[in-house]
Amino acid sequence: MAKVRAHELRSKSKAELLSQLKDLKSELASLRVAQVTGGAANKISKIKVVRKGIARVLTVYRQTERAAVKSKISADNKDKTGKARLPLDLRSKKTRAIRRALTKEQKSAKLEKQKKRAAAFPARTFALKSL
Repeated sequence: MAKVRAHELRSKSKAELLSQLKDLKSELASLRVAQVTGGAANKISKIKVVRKGIARVLTVYRQTERAAVKSKISADNKDKTGKARLPLDLRSKKTRAIRRALTKEQKSAKLEKQKKRAAAFPARTFALKSL
């Protein structure tokens, strides 16, 4: 089997990807048997190519699945709450500190006592006399 290319895999359907994955896994199994029985060197060196091909197929399959789920969720959630309703693995990772930081609304929120004090004692404005 020739080297698997990711851009060729992207045009395939889910069923085709799964069938290609099955073929690659069976080929890998036969190559491993040949390795144990002392097969030719070219067969043993082909194991790496097949393993990488399996990884590519799985990667493209996973990317297409994630894209389908993301588009379905975005279609369902037209309102602003759509981002918060995303599954954890589809949310942006960022850093732990950023994820736990307060939002702008939470930062600017004031207690009732603070609001009363600000209203009772507004900041003074001074006018400067020019010379």
